[in-house]
Amino acid sequence: MLHYDSAHFDARSSDSTSLSEILGAFSYALDLTEGQPAGHSLRACWIASRMAVALRLSAADRRTVYYATLLKDLGCSSNAARIAELYLADDRKVKQEHKLLAVGLGPTLRYVFTRTGQGERLGARAKAILAILRDGNAIVTELIQTRCTRGADIARQLRFPEPVAQAIAALDEHWDGSGKPLGLRGDAIPLAAQLALLAQIADVFHAAGGPRAATEEVAARSGSWFDPALARCFAVLVARAPGFWADLAHPALEARVRAFEPKEQRVAVDEDYLDDIAAAFGAVIDAKSPYTGGHSGRVGAYTESLGRALGVEGATLRTLKRSAMLHDVGKLAVSSRVLEKPGKLDDTEWEEMRSHAAHTTAILSRIAPLRDMAAIAGAHHERLDGRGYPLGLDAMRIAREARIITVCDFYDALTADRPYRAALPVEQALDIMAGEVGKAIDGEVFAALREIITQ
Repeated sequence: MLHYDSAHFDARSSDSTSLSEILGAFSYALDLTEGQPAGHSLRACWIASRMAVALRLSAADRRTVYYATLLKDLGCSSNAARIAELYLADDRKVKQEHKLLAVGLGPTLRYVFTRTGQGERLGARAKAILAILRDGNAIVTELIQTRCTRGADIARQLRFPEPVAQAIAALDEHWDGSGKPLGLRGDAIPLAAQLALLAQIADVFHAAGGPRAATEEVAARSGSWFDPALARCFAVLVARAPGFWADLAHPALEARVRAFEPKEQRVAVDEDYLDDIAAAFGAVIDAKSPYTGGHSGRVGAYTESLGRALGVEGATLRTLKRSAMLHDVGKLAVSSRVLEKPGKLDDTEWEEMRSHAAHTTAILSRIAPLRDMAAIAGAHHERLDGRGYPLGLDAMRIAREARIITVCDFYDALTADRPYRAALPVEQALDIMAGEVGKAIDGEVFAALREIITQ
């Protein structure tokens, strides 16, 4: 039976921020957009890593398993809007409920008939259900292929080697060939992908029903979704290990997961790499809505130019740009039904939309190099007149860096297509912003932006 020294996994590898710490913090954002309880990706990483140790994989293979599982949902935001459109429902809820469905056509059909378009008019519900029934297989393949391909591409952008990208791409392949998008079978499926999927199922069912539910579900999918040998390994060597289930709820789990990365495979995170990480997660954020492609990168670029024009320089400017690129990370917690709504939001929807700013602060606060800028990034919807959100700060309490991000976000939002209107011409956008000087936005910052844009 597998044993380990708990104290070993509480140790930190170095005084600097590690790649595992940074990406572990970002994994909370991925959990939000998948509708999973906070820490799902970390727990899945722990389960898969314990499996990798039990299987006596090499350090390189353990690292592949570690990051493929931690980042398995990198592409999950890219199909969110499509899922919300198909089911006329909260995409996060649909994803969460689908993961708990029993294997088979019956449970899937019951879900389609009972959950599609709840609260919508009968005609709209019937049309949505008919579309899913008519094109179901093609729709599922499309959704999974979009997510898996996008996730693999972002893994490459994060500088991970091809085995990690390929494992993320194959997350939804099944041992018996019934998976998507390629229908890979048996050992044609990367081992890291097999372990990531098993760990995902184990954590989802453990969160819903406890250890027994998790072990029974893994056993039930043995031979169909999972290699029987891996299912046995989980049941005998991992699930029965002393303290295994308690570890999943331990307050120190995040630190233990960080320390579980093989020491000989650790990579230093320098400033350039941190820039790449910010850009990659900016792409994850933008993929949440078809209307926000490139938004995070543009706001980051505007912020860098505007900050430099206003005398921000050096490391402060670099951190400010990263924060600007990640200012909307909290939108991963917002339903695409809200983000894509073409009309006015009701009170409940508006409250959910407003929550994204607080989520941004919470997520970035977990990342040491961005911690000092977390509140600034989360303040991009505060107003000088105190009528903004999430905290209702007034001019005396809004930092200059936050004012810079606010102006850049405001400008890019006006000059890009939105569900409720087409992109505005530059001059019209600047005129609208001029009317908000002293109320929503800072006059000096706006003047500097206008000069940059008109040049």
